[in-house]
Amino acid sequence: MDVNQRIISRLADELGVRHQQVAATVELLDGGATVPFIARYRKEVTGALDDSQLRQLDERLRYLRELEERREAVLLAINEQGKLDAPLKAAIQSAETKQRLEDLYLPFKKKRRTKAQIAREAGLEPLADALLANPTLDPEAEAASYLRPAEGDIPAIEDAKAALDGAKQILMERFAEDPELIGRLRERLWQEGELSARVLDGKQQEGAKFSDYFEHDEKLAKVPSHRALAMFRGRNEGVLSLAIRLPGEEDAPVHPAQVAIARQVGISDEGRAADKWLGEVVRWTWRVKLYTALETELLSRLREQAELTAIEVFAANLKDLLLAAPAGQKVTLALDPGLRTGCKVAVVDATGQFIDQATIYPHAPQNRWDESLSVLAKLVKQHGVELIAVGNGTASRETDRLAGDLLKALAPERRLSKVMVSEAGASVYSASEYASRELPDLDVTIRGAVSIARRLQDPLAELVKIEPKSIGVGQYQHDVSQVQLSRSLEAVIEDCVNAVGVDLNTASSALLSRVAGLSTALAENIVAQRNVSGAFKSRKALLEVSRLGPKTFEQCAGFLRIHGADNPLDASAVHPEAYTLVERIAKQSGREVKGLIGDSAALKALKPADFADERFGIPTVSDILSELDKPGRDPRPEFKAAEFREGVETLKDLKLGMVLEGTVTNVTHFGAFVDIGVHQDGLVHISALSNRFIDDPRSVVKAGDIVSVKVMSVDIARKRVGLSMRLDDEPEREEGGAAPANQGAQKPPRSKRAAQKPAETAAPMGALGAALLKARKDK
Repeated sequence: MDVNQRIISRLADELGVRHQQVAATVELLDGGATVPFIARYRKEVTGALDDSQLRQLDERLRYLRELEERREAVLLAINEQGKLDAPLKAAIQSAETKQRLEDLYLPFKKKRRTKAQIAREAGLEPLADALLANPTLDPEAEAASYLRPAEGDIPAIEDAKAALDGAKQILMERFAEDPELIGRLRERLWQEGELSARVLDGKQQEGAKFSDYFEHDEKLAKVPSHRALAMFRGRNEGVLSLAIRLPGEEDAPVHPAQVAIARQVGISDEGRAADKWLGEVVRWTWRVKLYTALETELLSRLREQAELTAIEVFAANLKDLLLAAPAGQKVTLALDPGLRTGCKVAVVDATGQFIDQATIYPHAPQNRWDESLSVLAKLVKQHGVELIAVGNGTASRETDRLAGDLLKALAPERRLSKVMVSEAGASVYSASEYASRELPDLDVTIRGAVSIARRLQDPLAELVKIEPKSIGVGQYQHDVSQVQLSRSLEAVIEDCVNAVGVDLNTASSALLSRVAGLSTALAENIVAQRNVSGAFKSRKALLEVSRLGPKTFEQCAGFLRIHGADNPLDASAVHPEAYTLVERIAKQSGREVKGLIGDSAALKALKPADFADERFGIPTVSDILSELDKPGRDPRPEFKAAEFREGVETLKDLKLGMVLEGTVTNVTHFGAFVDIGVHQDGLVHISALSNRFIDDPRSVVKAGDIVSVKVMSVDIARKRVGLSMRLDDEPEREEGGAAPANQGAQKPPRSKRAAQKPAETAAPMGALGAALLKARKDK
């Protein structure tokens, strides 16, 4: 079996799909096809693999190809040394991970001159072999015959102790390079070992936010992502030390790992002359050669897994945010709140184009409230404003109250709605090169207000202009691999943009660049063509764009929409390659294409099998009929917004037991953060998300959801709010009805019912919550 077939077979086994599906998908990927295009328009070829399966296949394909490339390099390197025998070659060829491959290569890897190599050059390997093979030999007596003077860069062996030290180094290196031994010890430490965190002397006060981990032990393999990253951050900040221990090792007469090493290499203490010396070799092998290396490696594994989970959390939250409900094409006025510098006001038309601006000073120190209302009312009437977007930054609740007074003043003359909008990343966009090209004549602060208005109209179209890491829905996002994070987030954005579709004649170059097959340069070329020649009349006109060839057209055309085009199919998700099929369907139905679109009764009466052929199978025909029923449908939910309670604007306004409405801003593995309008998101612990047991918060909530929560605890000093979505939960109170002084968000809320959570989910959240909040503030 050649390398490519081996990779395809393994991918098929891992994904639980047929060999032919994987082979066809790999061929498409290698041919330059994008995941969104394959998922949508090549279902017959791939056996209807969905986008998540395709992303997983693409990621694993990259890993396995790197593995095969490394395998060839290892085989070549060992063969050049003349040491590649049949058993070793078979072991290397069957290695299924990069780690296993490196274990096998370790004894042959070129390394700097070691103590063991120097001992071999001094002729001490026969001594090591003799004592290992026959422990009845007296080490001192045997070593006496290996004394020698210095020669060149080989030091002298002046006494038996020096000879035995050299022999020990030879055996230590040999044992420490045994791939089977390393593999078994690694997995034992992973499965049985405990991660031990301890505070460094004198760091108790400085590192108080990590106090949960000052004396903390838990199973290494079961450490949740958020706790692992919190402990790694504590170590990086010089507060914590981390170590891996095997249970009972401190009480055992001999360390369990040393027992395993001795068993592997055939050493046992039977009171023979060399047994004590060999026991020391084993002890030194563990302490000097293996323990530190394995501990470093396993901590790296833990970190990699924690990072992967954190990246998955970020990606899931980003997807939810990008696919949040758009308010739609409505004239929108945005208020970017501020105190001393005033509130920046921007008005955009229904398509998001900037049309007007102002700066008002309703708050302290100027307190020009009535004047501000007058300015806003004038703008609303002048431009026919339908929506007011209030940024959720400093002075947001005061500004929201201003917007509320405006609504009251204009009612019932005008129907207006106000919505609190996340500002996350708006300042990054406003100072970006893209914003300066898009809004060259506007001040940076006004650009931010424009972005707030646009993200209310269409979150996806606006947020793609911002570096996704700036949006702030990640879990320890600065502590993870930035390369892996960026790759994952870019994939999410691509999938979201192509799932929704893009209006070719109104989309920005930033949005167009996320369409399958289009690069930044091609997106800018499309916009340039649009500016010169006017709106595109058909999808075919894309082929007139500079450097956009047939292959790119194939990839992107189905995701681009042209409303009002001569061919009504250009406004749908039907790919141009299938237009002839639609015409055939219409002809056999005795209808015009235009008349067939939207006729649910007629379309549902058709059988996909009647129109399938060698090129278009039943899955594609079914998709086309569904699309014709509701062409260009938007998969995003209907728009709605949270209503913050009047008079609840700061932490001091919160009362225990208060039920509020809020917006989920971030979902982690231990719960969800909710914006309730007090400038500090509250935490709903995983145990308080539902009346039933859950192990994944995203099965209950996602970023952007509007939820009702009860205030369970408030810690003003540490700026923490504990919330519950189980509205019959009761807050814990001290005598006299006050909230516990330091409860904060540390403890899961107590329900009237018996606890339904296992110990793992009920762990205190004090330092962890603080560390996560700090990570979010650091974004």
